[in-house]
Amino acid sequence: MMNERYDVAIIGCGEAGIYAGYELMRRNPELKVVVLEQGRDIYSRSCPIVAGKVKDCIQCKVCDTMCGFGGAGAFSDGKFNFTTAFGGWLTDFMPAQEVMDLIGYVDSINVAHGATEELYSTDTPAARALEKKALEFDLHLLQAKVKHLGTEKNLVILQNIYEDLKQGIEFRFHTAVQAIHTADQGYRLTLSGGGELSCDWLIAAPGRSGAEWFANQCKDLGIALINNQVDIGVRVELPARVFEHITDVVYESKLVYRTKQYGDQVRTFCMNPYGHVVAENVEGINTVNGHSYADPALQSENTNFALLVSNRFTEPFNEPYRYGKHIASLSNMLAGGVLVQRFGDLVKGVRTNDHRMSKSFTRPTLTAAVPGDLSLALPKRQLDDIIEMIYQLDKLAPGTANYDTLLYGAEVKFYSSRLTLSPELETRLPGMFAIGDGAGITRGLAQAGASGVKVAQVISRRLSEKV
Repeated sequence: MMNERYDVAIIGCGEAGIYAGYELMRRNPELKVVVLEQGRDIYSRSCPIVAGKVKDCIQCKVCDTMCGFGGAGAFSDGKFNFTTAFGGWLTDFMPAQEVMDLIGYVDSINVAHGATEELYSTDTPAARALEKKALEFDLHLLQAKVKHLGTEKNLVILQNIYEDLKQGIEFRFHTAVQAIHTADQGYRLTLSGGGELSCDWLIAAPGRSGAEWFANQCKDLGIALINNQVDIGVRVELPARVFEHITDVVYESKLVYRTKQYGDQVRTFCMNPYGHVVAENVEGINTVNGHSYADPALQSENTNFALLVSNRFTEPFNEPYRYGKHIASLSNMLAGGVLVQRFGDLVKGVRTNDHRMSKSFTRPTLTAAVPGDLSLALPKRQLDDIIEMIYQLDKLAPGTANYDTLLYGAEVKFYSSRLTLSPELETRLPGMFAIGDGAGITRGLAQAGASGVKVAQVISRRLSEKV
């Protein structure tokens, strides 16, 4: 196959890759841009579990939940956070105001393609009162405005953006990049199936599913990597009424606590009022996540959220990604997939079985989860942190520590090894940029999209300077 030449090649079309392509097309419609994606387009993505065809993960060669147009965020519940306090580390590269401007611009693109304009804010009297109440229990409510796009509406927004993008950009789905090579002018990419293409500019946006592959490519290219954190924990599910006085005010409460026993940081993450717990596959490992629909007809009676313990490793340990996968694989080994346990059983030191689960007042929304014992899967330190956090949350939201509160495991957030990048998100190789979650610099929709816009603006500026 002949080696085709492009002005810009984008690896991956998750949130970061999508907005990089969008901004390039808007500013430079004459550019020849290709997006390479191992998954499928937004209309063809369908997880067999979500579709009800199977109960357990069947290890699809390419995971439709994680890969394809929209990336891992396509089937999320679409929480879009207007903040630099969490969701990534872009402020390590540029001023906070620039990051906020980029996030606002990404939101304007979403709104133009069908996103809601309704905002939840922590800058209200009720939210400030909640923040003060949380502080009484040493819980710190992070301030942020947030939009809830909704799982079903998030897909529609992505479909609308895709329809626009494919008018000016070439998409190659089912096309994995096997290797990145430097060339005399730009870069040469070896593709699955034996093909090749070349480009002047390369934007790597591999997303979470391609993080490990990309880290290995960077090592081969001599690009330095910095250890990033891995967050290990569980997904909590309880009656929605327990957290109603919080979620009705701020929708998603980001509560951070430092444990007294170990001094570790534990945080709530991805809160889904009236939502559903779902399984997701990360490179063959079954982990757990949560969804929340905007349509009341699709909502449940439960609220779910993650409790995550942050772990940052130092030398000589240099494989936090593999460590997180190993922890998640233990629960897979025990349960054949996602494991669930009642909080009371965990504290009591007994395994939850089908009989005990049948007595639970809280009914699991992830019915495929297998009752078991989390203490056999999670390290003692992280489990102690989680138990301490649940008792602390119970002071702010009485009922959190109820016997029938459900804990699903494991929930692991893999944050890729971060690359050494310039303030313009460029690697040490000229014209090669790295963006999004796969580059270890973001961990959410808003900052991932912002990183894509930033790089597209840098390339556009440099192109105009050459004219």
